Amino acid sequence: MPTDPPMGAAISDIFARAVLDSRGNPTVEVDCFVDGLLAGRATVPSGASTGTHEAVELRDGGDKWMGRGVSKAVTNVNGEIRDALLGMDPAKQDEIDTALIELDGTRNKSRLGANAILGTSMSCLRAAHPIDLWKKISASGKTALPVPMMNILNGGAHANSNVDVQEFMVIPHGFDNFSEALRAGVEVYHSLKSILGDENLLVGIGDEGGFTPNLPRNEEGLRYVLEAINKAGYTEGKQISIALDVAAQEFYDGSHYHIDGTKLSGSELSKVYSNWIDDYPIVSIEDPFGEDDWGAWSEFTAREGQRIQIVGDDLYVTNQSRLMRGIEESASNAILIKLNQIGTVTETMQVIETAKEAGFATIISHRSGETSDDIIADLAVGTYSGQIKTGAPARSDRTSKYNQLLRISESGAPYYSLFQR
Repeated sequence: MPTDPPMGAAISDIFARAVLDSRGNPTVEVDCFVDGLLAGRATVPSGASTGTHEAVELRDGGDKWMGRGVSKAVTNVNGEIRDALLGMDPAKQDEIDTALIELDGTRNKSRLGANAILGTSMSCLRAAHPIDLWKKISASGKTALPVPMMNILNGGAHANSNVDVQEFMVIPHGFDNFSEALRAGVEVYHSLKSILGDENLLVGIGDEGGFTPNLPRNEEGLRYVLEAINKAGYTEGKQISIALDVAAQEFYDGSHYHIDGTKLSGSELSKVYSNWIDDYPIVSIEDPFGEDDWGAWSEFTAREGQRIQIVGDDLYVTNQSRLMRGIEESASNAILIKLNQIGTVTETMQVIETAKEAGFATIISHRSGETSDDIIADLAVGTYSGQIKTGAPARSDRTSKYNQLLRISESGAPYYSLFQR
């Protein structure tokens, strides 16, 4: 069984390659060698619905791979980045990430590529802690299995359908342990499949494993998810609740939101959400407004922030300065955390700490273009974030995270208490 490298160990090589993600696009995988032995490997995810303020994912352009190639990023890892990190101690994550940031020299990691930098940062983290990474991540020693936000009905940029809302999720929060919660979520997923099949609405699955029916209105998605919870035999609101990722930036034109064939202001759209909260067991809404529609965010949080969790993803893009603005303007009460939005492990951890100090909930998240890398499972447990968002219980790029959480649950770590009513 692998063990942590001894004190004084040194990075002896860094090597990157291009591999495929869950959408069949190239992504960067990085190996970190310590004292001549392969010690850590990490693979970088990629988003489809991305915020414009995210760190830059370096792609090749041109004709090969339809412009999605990553040979430039791979070359950067195998050249400049490797040369800069040789001889460094893999256990000194802060120093490694500082070296990567300074080497790139840009505000958004556009020169070397956030995909090149993050792959290296994560591989070094794994190299320093090849087993029980979640224990090493925990600074306080406080850990818990996160409550999963399971995306079972897909729309928006994650599906080829007419549904505007990007994700309809179930949250199995009313259980004593993670394995029971996961089972409940899986049973709701299969119940939804049965319901949609009976109505001839099973037309495929989206990027994150959820079903992708065409629906006459977005609210119908809520109705079907609620029916699935009941069909599976669970109590809505007490055992399992609903969360949405609206990804409103995708249908925002800079002044109005185009949803259900109508054109709404931010204030008008917020009233639609309030009605949904009244009528369905919704406990969380992510990205209800555009990434720079700060006024709409603050207005909605002032009105509904005591009733539900309001999550900023495109709003914050795991960026410290944008999070600080959100805290100052009371724009939300929770933040989605995505490693590849900012590009290093250290910066990600700093954002999590800042959010927690402000009383924000933190949700560790996958991307729609995923791999079998399960590092976010360890991150969610080790940071005591309490929530993880990693898609439907389908496709190995999603289930790899759930399976790692099941392994960690064998340690006896408690299940996070959330949304108790």
